[in-house]
Amino acid sequence: MTFRTTVERLGHLGDGIAPGPLFVPGALPGEIVTGRPEGDRLREVKILTPSAARVRPPCRHYGACGGCALQHASEAFLADWKVQVVRNALAAQGLEAEVRMLSVSPPASRRRAGLSGRRTRGGAIVGFHDRASDTITEIADCRLLHPGLTAALPALRELTLAGASRRAEIALHATLSESGIDVAVRGGREADARLRQSLAELAERHDLARLSWEGQILAARRPPWQRMGRARVVPPPGAFLQATEEGAAALVRAVLALCRHAGRVADLFSGCGTFALPLAGICPVHAVESDAGMLEALEAGWRQAPGLKRLTTERRDLFRRPLTADELSRFDTVVLDPPRAGARAQVEQIAAAPLRQVVSVSCNPASFARDAKRLVAAGFALGLVGVVDQFLWSPHVELVAGLHRPAGGAPPRRGQGRAAAKRE
Repeated sequence: MTFRTTVERLGHLGDGIAPGPLFVPGALPGEIVTGRPEGDRLREVKILTPSAARVRPPCRHYGACGGCALQHASEAFLADWKVQVVRNALAAQGLEAEVRMLSVSPPASRRRAGLSGRRTRGGAIVGFHDRASDTITEIADCRLLHPGLTAALPALRELTLAGASRRAEIALHATLSESGIDVAVRGGREADARLRQSLAELAERHDLARLSWEGQILAARRPPWQRMGRARVVPPPGAFLQATEEGAAALVRAVLALCRHAGRVADLFSGCGTFALPLAGICPVHAVESDAGMLEALEAGWRQAPGLKRLTTERRDLFRRPLTADELSRFDTVVLDPPRAGARAQVEQIAAAPLRQVVSVSCNPASFARDAKRLVAAGFALGLVGVVDQFLWSPHVELVAGLHRPAGGAPPRRGQGRAAAKRE
């Protein structure tokens, strides 16, 4: 049965949503479409009346590859939509703020990618999964990846052929560094002496900077440097890194601008130092992170960089053991960059601490808005929220925002913050 409907809006995963709700893959708001209903989704979609924002996808893999979800929408539409996603998340928590797009990373700029590899009868295939499928689509001329990463695809196929089992998929985390490609592999065969030798020769042949296998470094031909402020850092294999240089630069600029008058900063969920190391150029910083390898990389980068302020580190699981309000009283500013789930427990302590400023970086508008609501209730005022689009043609949204306590403001008295949280 053919069904006709009009798409009203986009969902948070980039699907069109029609009354019902009915999810319409590949559709844009205002489009009249037909298709075959199947549960809450419309299959075999045909666009009868296209949106003015619809464009021809630039990549020939777009129909199958799941690496991008929104290549059929214009750049202007996507920028406006991502800004509106943040506004909607704030409104859902009863908050208002100025929301503005700060930066959109260009095509062919992604410097890290998590690819999948599988052996086939004729060799090996490496690429991204098809949408909602275990099938892998090859991406020989991907419009998303930096050319340096695309050039590494033959090496990744050879890695898959050499080290993947016949039944299991292999995960290939490839990162472009100043000194070449850094590859971290998970899910491969056990690296016995013969395989280790083969993989080391492969790294030499393809000029890889570093190759690790199940967390063990098998070839380290050159340090895979990443620039963070004045420092150069060698992250541990597979460590988190902002997806594009342009996106990272936009986030760092915003954080530095908000912290320009800070006296002493606590950088929570600091990773390898994306913000801590640039901040150390202007003020003392205490970096807190649960991963020992990332903290070691951060410290090594700080020690070798000239002219930086004092930087201290602390290994700590901030979900299980957040910095307390008393511990935070040593600082006037906190930079907070948690995973997608946000930082509910840590935010409770921040709300009770005598801090004047919180700089929040987030990859999830919903958890950011939830945490911001708690801080606003504790006397902070939410300033400009800047959107940074590092994931072109994706529904993914990143943001940075400053929250300030007005002069003379104070945190709730001890116990008051906890009581307020319970009432919410």
